[in-house]
Amino acid sequence: MTDITYIRTYEGWLYLAVVIDLYSRHVVGWSMKPTLAREIVLDALLMAIWRRRPKQEVIIHSDQGSQYGSDDWLRFLKAHNLVASMSRRGNCYDNAVAESFFSSLKKERIRRKIYATRAEARADIFDYIEVFYNRTRRHSHLGQVSPAAYEAGSMGS
Repeated sequence: MTDITYIRTYEGWLYLAVVIDLYSRHVVGWSMKPTLAREIVLDALLMAIWRRRPKQEVIIHSDQGSQYGSDDWLRFLKAHNLVASMSRRGNCYDNAVAESFFSSLKKERIRRKIYATRAEARADIFDYIEVFYNRTRRHSHLGQVSPAAYEAGSMGS
């Protein structure tokens, strides 16, 4: 699943695109940029592909944002054996896992803060995703373990 949110800084918006593994809730790809150009979603998906190296077809679910309907996005999916899935128009529930991640990020880390710079925001969000969320934060959906622990336990079973 993939989606985009925005973070406020005194330099202007910083946009964050994430790719989340629905099985483990692990954020496997992300990208932060000062604009909503389609490269933000392509970079996040490229990171996810690099990390997971899928050997079979994978469904990538998104909302109907313009980045996810772009010709570049669709060609990228096809080139990497990925299948596009899109939410129904105006239905946020179809993208609930991504929306829940963004809600957690904003409640647990950002808390109405306005970062001084985009670089400060990037560093803090990197820490939240890679150090806290993926490795430490417990999820009720995963039996109160982190995404990394859930994957480690599942792979060993």
